[in-house]
Amino acid sequence: MKVSTMQSNSFVHGSSSADAGILNKYFNLPQFRRGQKEIIEAVLQKKDVLAVLPTGGGKSLCYQYPAVHFQQLVIVISPLIALMKDQTTALKRLGIPSGCLHSGQSDDEKREVFAELNKGGPFILYLSPERAQKEGFQKWIQQRPIALFAVDEAHCVSQWGHDFREEYAQLNVLKKLCPEVPILALTASATPTVLDDISKHLKLQTPERMVHGFYRSNLYYQVELCENEEAKLEFLLQSLKQTPEGRIIIYCGTRRVTESTAELLQKKFKQVGFYHAGLSPEVRAQTQDAYTKGDLRILVATNAFGMGIDQPDVRLVVHYQITANIDALYQEMGRAGRDSANSTCLTLYSKKDKGLQSYFIHSSEAPEEIKSARWRNLEALVNYSEGSECRHAEILTYYKDSQRIERCGHCDNCDPKSHRKVVKPAIPAMMFDQTLDKIKTTLKKSKKQKATEADLVMDAKQEARFELLKKWRKEKAKELDAPAFVVFSDQTLKHLAIKNPKDLNDMRAVHGVGDHKLEKFGKEVISELFMSN
Repeated sequence: MKVSTMQSNSFVHGSSSADAGILNKYFNLPQFRRGQKEIIEAVLQKKDVLAVLPTGGGKSLCYQYPAVHFQQLVIVISPLIALMKDQTTALKRLGIPSGCLHSGQSDDEKREVFAELNKGGPFILYLSPERAQKEGFQKWIQQRPIALFAVDEAHCVSQWGHDFREEYAQLNVLKKLCPEVPILALTASATPTVLDDISKHLKLQTPERMVHGFYRSNLYYQVELCENEEAKLEFLLQSLKQTPEGRIIIYCGTRRVTESTAELLQKKFKQVGFYHAGLSPEVRAQTQDAYTKGDLRILVATNAFGMGIDQPDVRLVVHYQITANIDALYQEMGRAGRDSANSTCLTLYSKKDKGLQSYFIHSSEAPEEIKSARWRNLEALVNYSEGSECRHAEILTYYKDSQRIERCGHCDNCDPKSHRKVVKPAIPAMMFDQTLDKIKTTLKKSKKQKATEADLVMDAKQEARFELLKKWRKEKAKELDAPAFVVFSDQTLKHLAIKNPKDLNDMRAVHGVGDHKLEKFGKEVISELFMSN
């Protein structure tokens, strides 16, 4: 069904209401997903919008719909050529005019895009952030009627985000060139701090802020604290055995561990490949194509394999090493279960992983202010990994989602006996010792850690104090509208329960209690402990 200017009379351009009839007629969709209608209606009212919809939440419709509604050009800034191609192919199948401009095109291909665009009517044009900086293009957009600028993967704008890109930070030029054109900034994961930064850098005017859809009821979240690499390997192998169908993604922290892990798995499983930024563009494209077609079922990858990945049947996502922050973890877990079928997200965490991420921060040339934020983000991820509260509830609170829950019933803390949980096998994977040694040698040796959670053995009185402090923490987190792990980690509560400090000076010496938290929570904690004695 071709959308043309001849059909424009069927649209009420002054209407700010998203129409389910248009949704069905032009996009073949029966209804809006959570959050989509509210976001689209704000755009139709010509408002700037900051929108967070998780992976699989339907972000693309939020900027595609306005093009059809207004019968005008919508320009989408996107960081990935592969994603541009996928989007334009899908739109053309629906009969909606679209095209993309990127470095891999010939001059003739670019001229074809402009020829189609110049016919008028609705058109969705995808381009890179670098192209938006070109003087010729900037003069061109000032002469066009444009319904909307959409900035996809908008967290790349912010230095506080997990994937900052310099070329994205220069997109404030859009508001300077066309101040009357609304901007829709879209991302799959961003904290309130990152959203503030996006708004500031894009020069958004009193933007509507909409955060929806972080709750994925089909995903089972599981975190396993592993003593060593052997324990990790056993969990990894067991997770693959428990997932005989569907695609699998295994995320690793470095290129060398990615290759070593893939080599190990190729001895036991079929259709295993690997992907990281150190491979040539041709090899990366071939690998992604093989994974898309199903020639590869298990892909071991770094975070280079991420944005734009849209395979519906990913049944398992394993983080063999933890990420740098919760944003990256959540976005990568979001590759699972895009078809709404049950899927498992397993994070394998060891103290050495924190050492690897700490090394990355130390090695960074970022300003100290940014490094400090990365340290805080890493600490939040560690506390989340070691926490005992509902994992879905903590995620929803962390992102300030419009939806909140007390307990999900489908994470390792809410349902530890679930058939979806990956259970550590009783028999060690001895046959892989040689390859495992290769993985071990690629991981930087860390210094001896302080007492781990397993080392903190509590008697009955200390256990009772721990439970009392957990109850206090839950109430305080609810009062502050913050995740429990942001107040205090489980490990810190255990240290408090064991040491039972009598005053603020005693409490200052407890693991995980800094000056800020001492000032903010110290008196309440001492009061709770006093009442428990």
